[in-house]
Amino acid sequence: MTEGAPAAHDDEPHAGGMPTKLNWLRAGVLGANDGIVSTAGLVVGVAGATSSKGAIFTAGLAGLVAGAVSMALGEYISVSSQRDSERTQLAKERRELAELPDQELAELAGIYRAKGLSPSTAQLVAEELTAHDALAAHADAELGIDPEGLTNPLHASGASAVAFTAGAVLPLAAILLAPASVRVLVTVVIVLAALAIAGVLSARIGGSSARLAVTRVVVGGAAGLGVTYLIGHFFGTAIG
Repeated sequence: MTEGAPAAHDDEPHAGGMPTKLNWLRAGVLGANDGIVSTAGLVVGVAGATSSKGAIFTAGLAGLVAGAVSMALGEYISVSSQRDSERTQLAKERRELAELPDQELAELAGIYRAKGLSPSTAQLVAEELTAHDALAAHADAELGIDPEGLTNPLHASGASAVAFTAGAVLPLAAILLAPASVRVLVTVVIVLAALAIAGVLSARIGGSSARLAVTRVVVGGAAGLGVTYLIGHFFGTAIG
C-alpha cells in the first residue's frame, strides 16, 4: 500500500453488494404487498357474497397457494431467462478474450477513457485489471455483470413465494379470527395499515417520499377492496 494512502475498511459496505441487497428487499416488500392485496380482495369479495367461514377460508387458502405458486413460477422463469442471457454474454466475452486479447485490452482502455480517465491512466487501469481478472474486468465495464454474482433462480422463486405467503396470511387470518359482524371492517383496517407499513418500507428502500408511497398504496388498496366487496355482494347473491 502506498505510504500515506488511507487504509481500506473491510467493515464498510461495498458498493457492488448494496444494489443487490436493495433489490432483494424491494422484491420482498412488493411480493408481500401483492400477497396482502390479492388475498384481501379475494376474501373480502367472498365475504360480500356469503357469511360462511368455510367458504371464505377455502377461497382465501386457494388464493394464497395459487398466488404463491404463480409468483414463484414467474420469478423462476424471469430469473432463469436473465441468467441464461448473462451466461451467454459471459461465454462470448471469454471467447473474445482468448482469441483477441489485444483488441479486448484496447476496448477496455477505451471504455475508461470515455469515463474521463487520461489515455495513459486508462491504459494502465485496463492492463492492471486485465492482469488481475480479465473476464471480471470486461464483464463489469462492458456488460455490467458480476460473473460471481449471478442470481439463483431457485433462491429468487423461493423468496417470492415466501414474501407473497407472508403477506397473504395477514388478511386471511384477520377475516377468519374477527367476529362475523365486523370481519370485513376489521380486515379492511388491518390490510390498509399493513399496506401503509409496506409503503413506508418501499419508500425508504427507494429513497422516495413516504407520504406519497403510503397514499398510493392505501388509496389503491381501499379502492380494490371496495370493488371486490361490491362484486361479491351483488353477483354472489344474484347467481346461485
